[in-house]
Amino acid sequence: MSSTPQAVSTTSRATEKTKFSLKKILFFIAIVLVLLFSLAPALWQLLTSFKVNDDIAAVPTVYFPTRFTFSHYTELFARRPFWRYIFNSAFVSITSTALALAIGAPAAYALARLRPWGQRVILASILIVTLFPGILLFLGLLEIIQALRLGNNYLALIIPYTAINLPLTILVLKSFFEQLPKDLEDSARVDGYNTLQLLWQIVLPMTLPALVTTGILTFIFAWNEFIFALTFMTREELKTIPVAAAQLGGATVFEIPYGAIAAATVVGTFPLVILVLFFQRRIVQGLTAGAVKG
Repeated sequence: MSSTPQAVSTTSRATEKTKFSLKKILFFIAIVLVLLFSLAPALWQLLTSFKVNDDIAAVPTVYFPTRFTFSHYTELFARRPFWRYIFNSAFVSITSTALALAIGAPAAYALARLRPWGQRVILASILIVTLFPGILLFLGLLEIIQALRLGNNYLALIIPYTAINLPLTILVLKSFFEQLPKDLEDSARVDGYNTLQLLWQIVLPMTLPALVTTGILTFIFAWNEFIFALTFMTREELKTIPVAAAQLGGATVFEIPYGAIAAATVVGTFPLVILVLFFQRRIVQGLTAGAVKG
């Protein structure tokens, strides 16, 4: 007795649905595992910042606290000028990001559209500088800072951060400028736009997602940078959040304030989370456009 074609077709469809459902389940499990692996350190710091000291030092480890406290946050701002640290990090990061975009956007547009002489050499040099580890610039920058007497000055951080982020800014924006249709720029020139007007009024508004994405990358680097901020800023009122968090001390030399350090980590990370969530749509547009270009 042979199977009818209709029965075979129904069986194959059921098998395909089962395989499809299994793939969806495995894909969902993989996403959950990746999220747990990525968010576990941040979740651990967040929970620790709300634990009482007895739960932090308890053996075996108390993973999920049953007693919550805000004392670590109140002590953080009561014992140290943490609002000042937040202002320092924000001012340095915003200023260096703005300068990197203000300098990098015209440079990227010139490389993408104006085709200057020696373009390949310029691009190769920018790429080499991008791959060059920033820590290797430390001793040279220290000599320059001392010679120019910029120690304990915001410029001691703003200038290096801008210079380090500038090559990456140029390369990223150049790829987006090349993606724009050139006919639109030609039409604007026919209407009387010069190069600066064309860049400011037409090109930059069209590449806003790319500007936001690049700006957030440069901002995160400046916000999290530690070595330069630790060395060039020695006055207490000029320290940034990473340095201030690393130098938190306990009541005695034998005490490690885990709760205060966790609270400082949460406070230092919270502005970045808000920034990314606020510009989430622009970031996705910029990354999608870059992926399509690639």
